[in-house]
Amino acid sequence: MSIFLQESDLIPLRKSGRILAGAINEAKKYILPGMKTAFIDEIVEKFIIQRGARPAFKGYRGFPASLCISINEQVVHGIPGERIIQDGDLVSVDIGVEYQGYFTDAAFSVVAGNGNGVAYQLVKVAKESLFEGIQKARIGNRIGDISYAIQKCIEKNDFSVVRDFVGHGLGLSLHEEPQIPNFGSRNQGPFIKKGMVLAIEPMVNEKGFQVQILDDGWTVVTRDRGLSAHYEHTVLITEGGPEVLTMDRRGDE
Repeated sequence: MSIFLQESDLIPLRKSGRILAGAINEAKKYILPGMKTAFIDEIVEKFIIQRGARPAFKGYRGFPASLCISINEQVVHGIPGERIIQDGDLVSVDIGVEYQGYFTDAAFSVVAGNGNGVAYQLVKVAKESLFEGIQKARIGNRIGDISYAIQKCIEKNDFSVVRDFVGHGLGLSLHEEPQIPNFGSRNQGPFIKKGMVLAIEPMVNEKGFQVQILDDGWTVVTRDRGLSAHYEHTVLITEGGPEVLTMDRRGDE
């Protein structure tokens, strides 16, 4: 787990988050019917590199792209390629940035063009559950308080919580302790302390929570092929409460 005790550490960490927030905004411009996912990956990779940072996912454990782009029944880790986004697709994009050795990670979901009501509701609940979890990311609480808040928000809307993939600590590497499940009980798990950096990332399924990995070794899909949505932010724990490092400061989350 990374603990940042000096303000000098926080400067590049926050810069990493700002670059990532900008990369999210850049990606959103191109999630349109008719766009090839490989093109979106290329555009956002250039955006990150032009700002003196590095796409953290590219080459990580052999991952071949800079973004994860997951569509419809794909939950996470979709590989950009020749696939063309169709009208009504639910598109989830996960982006990691490394800037001067400091890592941030964030994801969002949108409906391209005109989708059905379930897709829009799934995206809405995924985002709401993320912010419910972030509100519990406070000194003195425990990781389970985040998990419980996320699960409660999702299940009261009759959706399900993915259990096989969880949030995580980060900062000096892309994945660190602690793990942050999107389900669980209050007052359980490690205590949340000042200086922790947490990637909180609910993955929300339309139907059952079970998932499987496709033959490419990366793409995770819902087992029942229901829709899935994914939202994530990197959060710094401060005495004043959770600081969302990857949120656009103009208010566009």
